[in-house]
Amino acid sequence: MVSTRDLGGLPDLAATLRLVRSLAALDAVMSPQWEYRYYMFDSAWGEGEAMASMRDGCGDQWNAVFCAHGAALVGLAHESASYVPGQPHPAIFADLPEAFVDNLLHEPAFETSNATLCIWRERGDAQWQSGASAGRALPTDDGSEVLLSILSGDPQRYVDYAAAYFEREVALADVAVLYAHQPPSDALIRRLNPEADPDAVRAELEQIGYGLG
Repeated sequence: MVSTRDLGGLPDLAATLRLVRSLAALDAVMSPQWEYRYYMFDSAWGEGEAMASMRDGCGDQWNAVFCAHGAALVGLAHESASYVPGQPHPAIFADLPEAFVDNLLHEPAFETSNATLCIWRERGDAQWQSGASAGRALPTDDGSEVLLSILSGDPQRYVDYAAAYFEREVALADVAVLYAHQPPSDALIRRLNPEADPDAVRAELEQIGYGLG
């Protein structure tokens, strides 16, 4: 199970960027109303930067920034034992590379003062990092197993999420098409959501950057 103490199951930077675009693309199909989506992607978040996010509507969330230096993600599991409003555990950000201080740690939209976890990966790193990678004692209950599980790259995770949240059974093979960034047919889009407008979906996929490397 992926967690801040074992990040070996997360994909590399390029694959992670493709994955978060896929998640946003799938939610765009599943919910025409953006306010009901968990997963979003902003390909023009800042100059040379993109941002992915998750909001579950109940207090749990994460934000990830992608830039020339790599990527970093900050998350909040509001029911975890380590959550203290306004007082993140000191080990969470202790080893955060300087490249992510301004665009993640000091980004007001990310609410880092309420974080329970933070991970990052600079270009050239062998895998994702956290404070635990430097031997720091992170909280054992930081909610990372729940928040990070979707980022393992297994499309079954999205199938399970769609069943729980949208109360809709979707085929693993259909989800896998969007995980692979293949062009979705009208039929596939309507299988995922009979009420979706394929043309509107494709316009959103273009904004997300779906299909890009």
